[in-house]
Amino acid sequence: MAHIGLIVNPSAGRDIRRLTGGASVVDNYAKRSTTVCVLDGLTLVDETVSVEIMPDKTGIAEHAIGEAPSELDISKVEMPIKETAADTRRAAAHFRETADAVVVLGGDGTSRDAALELGDVPLVSVSTGTNNVVPTPVDGTVAGAAAAVIATAVVDAETVTTRHGKIEVRADDVNGEKHLTGLATIGITDRPFVGTRALVDPTELLGGVVSRAHPAAIGLTSVAGCIEPIAPDAPGGAALRFGDPDETPRSVRAILAPGMTTTIGLESHESLDWDEPAVFELQDCVIGADGEREVELADATVTMTPTANGPRLVDVDGALQAASEKGALISDRPLADAE
Repeated sequence: MAHIGLIVNPSAGRDIRRLTGGASVVDNYAKRSTTVCVLDGLTLVDETVSVEIMPDKTGIAEHAIGEAPSELDISKVEMPIKETAADTRRAAAHFRETADAVVVLGGDGTSRDAALELGDVPLVSVSTGTNNVVPTPVDGTVAGAAAAVIATAVVDAETVTTRHGKIEVRADDVNGEKHLTGLATIGITDRPFVGTRALVDPTELLGGVVSRAHPAAIGLTSVAGCIEPIAPDAPGGAALRFGDPDETPRSVRAILAPGMTTTIGLESHESLDWDEPAVFELQDCVIGADGEREVELADATVTMTPTANGPRLVDVDGALQAASEKGALISDRPLADAE
């Protein structure tokens, strides 16, 4: 029996960054509804699949189990609940050993936490977060259907998944060596502490490295995309350094956060190949991965390197098109003899 993992982050899309920018908040009612849609999508295939869902303290998993289609074999992962990113990582580590495909509901941070533990398990990432560069804005039913055709081998996973890059960070500062990994972006903020994680003043953004770029994205990925787009499956990435737009040779008008467009002064833009590092010499600052500020630094040398060994992201449209082209979504049955 094919086995599918389901991770729903209750905290995604609800933090202060959305409120600061005036963007909408993805509440848990919406996540419950999307989760039930994912489960319905899993019934697209004839084969019965088993599902495990990450537990939580907000009732999302319980609601999903109660509303799941009767033909699904569904249960919760047996694990402690910490109400932190550790829950996502623990569930993903479990699915690395048990699942044929995993659906994740959250933003870039949730997708990153899951991807770092999933290994080669195909990942369907659905956007319900604050930063949604990697996750796909797709209906939950469609996401579930795509996971089902891959998990049951209706389609060849190799043909409908792409390997996304990562950005590996090594920072040497006065307190020693620190490490961080991002999927889409690593950003540097001119602040001595993490704080609320909300970026209100664009002059605080010093630069960073991206593994993908498009002007229709959000955050550092949008800024880089306004200069030179980078496809999700393209090799390498780009390093950017910012300054005062009144003093830099160029400036970029981009979408820095939900509900926030701004002008960024561009000092330099450098294309990077796989495993080609970008080095930053920094004073007091914070570096963050995929919109999440995480590591405080002082007098640091920071090396950011795009690498090719990221998660296997599912092409949702491609997976369902491949299933259709194989005729896997059509059932032929003989007509009853006319009397």
